[in-house]
Amino acid sequence: MNILVTGGNGYKGTVLIPKLLKEGHKITSIDSNLFGNYLKPTKNLKIIKEDIRNIKQSHFLGINAVIHLANIANDPLVELDPHLSWEVNVLASQQLAEKAYRAGVKTFIYASSGSVYGISDKERVTEDTELLPISEYNKTKMVAERIFLSYQDKMKIFCIRPATVCGVSPRMRLDVSVNILTFSALSKGLITVFGGNQIRPNIHIDDICDLYLFFINKYSELESGFYNAGFENISILEIAEEVKKLLPNTKIEITPSNDPRSYRQCSDKILDLGFIPKKSVKHAISEIIDSYESKTLNTNETCFSVKWLKKSLHN
Repeated sequence: MNILVTGGNGYKGTVLIPKLLKEGHKITSIDSNLFGNYLKPTKNLKIIKEDIRNIKQSHFLGINAVIHLANIANDPLVELDPHLSWEVNVLASQQLAEKAYRAGVKTFIYASSGSVYGISDKERVTEDTELLPISEYNKTKMVAERIFLSYQDKMKIFCIRPATVCGVSPRMRLDVSVNILTFSALSKGLITVFGGNQIRPNIHIDDICDLYLFFINKYSELESGFYNAGFENISILEIAEEVKKLLPNTKIEITPSNDPRSYRQCSDKILDLGFIPKKSVKHAISEIIDSYESKTLNTNETCFSVKWLKKSLHN
């Protein structure tokens, strides 16, 4: 299958694309490379450096499926420049959907976010739960979902709502909960927990990438719609305590937080389809530790997305 991946040089893209290539797919990666270039030229991989706001109809020539990962990700990044975020996360998404439809693309997978649920004290936050987005980022994701679903009579549309992703990637992110807490313990011997009682769902990076593969391989059997993707609903403090189990000399400090986001994700819908997650938060913590100790973990300044984007916007 010929697959277009936006955000191919991102945190998930650099893990996903090798998996797609291994299965024999032909991949076109489109990324502005704002956070670096981690993809190596290889057979069946076409690399295009381009901002998705400038994507052309010609980029879709011969494409069967799109996996749309590119976006201004998470709340702090979006708050840096809300206007830019609406352009990238929403307006560019509409252009992608329209061009994909006009090119005859059969399958479109959109990497949305479980954060569209905002705050919920429900034990089972399913795909039918009311959305209560509380940040600009949450809102851009919710609106983009509606744009894509408006094309479901023209092509298969799968809006995947991942939990917080964790684990090692070539384009590492050290600004998401499991990763940053583990890195802080490794580099400082200290974890600062803001609040700690907030419940967040989590998913290992290998599992979310395998889930995209699952939808690529089974798209003809599946219905368009929303799909949760989070398997471990645990508090921030519980994550810190899991890190401490593997790094017992770590000190944990708890401070007040002004971040109220707290919700549990129920992913029974994809489990009922036959998808089986293989890794956990504990795997992610262990892999980050191993990578750090073997000096293979990417810890450069691009791994801290807010700082890097601030620097890029000012240049």
